[in-house]
Amino acid sequence: MDLKAGGRSAVIPRVDILGVEVSAIDLDTAVETIGNWIDSDQREYVCVTGVHGVMESLNDPGLKEIHNRSGLTTPDGMPLVWCSHFAGAKDTTRVYGPDLMLRVCAASVERDWRHFFYGSAPGTADELARRVERRFEGLDVVGTYSPPYRDLTESEIEDVAQMLNDSDADIVWIGLSTPKQERLMDSLRPMVKASALIGVGAAFDIHAGNIKQAPQWMRGSGLEWLFRLTVEPRRLWRRYLRSNPRFVWSILRNRPRMVLTEAPKD
Repeated sequence: MDLKAGGRSAVIPRVDILGVEVSAIDLDTAVETIGNWIDSDQREYVCVTGVHGVMESLNDPGLKEIHNRSGLTTPDGMPLVWCSHFAGAKDTTRVYGPDLMLRVCAASVERDWRHFFYGSAPGTADELARRVERRFEGLDVVGTYSPPYRDLTESEIEDVAQMLNDSDADIVWIGLSTPKQERLMDSLRPMVKASALIGVGAAFDIHAGNIKQAPQWMRGSGLEWLFRLTVEPRRLWRRYLRSNPRFVWSILRNRPRMVLTEAPKD
């Protein structure tokens, strides 16, 4: 199974942040871009990334390339927004996975976009689907699936692609950890006909009611990492207490800069 991806309909400037090219974008433009992919039958994926994704990419050139080949790599955390502003992309705002999911779902009701929720622990995708269907009357959810907690084999990835194609989804939401969700999107993209694969990580657990969301003031001030650390200290302490200082030091040595990615020719 090999489905050809379409060329991008517009060129969105990006900011090079330690080698990861982050889209200079806001939430409205992200939703509009995804809608354009669906309307024109393009096939892209979205990396919703923060400091963790950038730091993982420093150690993994393959992961960096996955971010840089994406249709969008959105600034999920405020540090990436600040880096974008420093580089000259003053209109960039945070495109946070849970917010992106809600905004796209809201737009879907009028535009008849079909959704598939893939990821998280057993039962979470089902609960997420129930909640968003209640919140957005008329939302078309065409399937859910919670994968095993391990890397999939090649044949299993092909089976997943077939399942997604059979669902006729326009948008596939993938709720796994980084870098697992980015690698899966990269593997699925040539095989899946849905216009948008969107990796949103913890958005599944947040909107299914499994974990608390940080208050708005913490999300807007760059302190969400501290909130999440207090909620899940055993899982996240290494990520934040090691990655965050290293990120700051690396940015001081390698300042963010604007880049302009060319739209691929058909």
